[in-house]
Amino acid sequence: MTTTAKPAGAEKKIAAGICGILLGALGIHKFILGYTKEGVIMLLISVLTLGMASFITGIIGLIEGIIYLTKSDEQFVATYVAGKKGWF
Repeated sequence: MTTTAKPAGAEKKIAAGICGILLGALGIHKFILGYTKEGVIMLLISVLTLGMASFITGIIGLIEGIIYLTKSDEQFVATYVAGKKGWF
């Protein structure tokens, strides 16, 4: 039985992906990945427009959540943990 170790940061992939799909309008997935600035931007857009623009941030979160979950652990870590790619 061989077990392959996941790269450091890969444990955030599932949590960020699911939160992106379910809570994308609030930017929770951004906070999970350590992108505070991007998370605050998404949260403020939703709150300051009284939810009227949360449809747009929700779509962004949905797309990002799907992208996170479809990448391999290595691609995810290289792009979002090591590479610090904040958007898409």
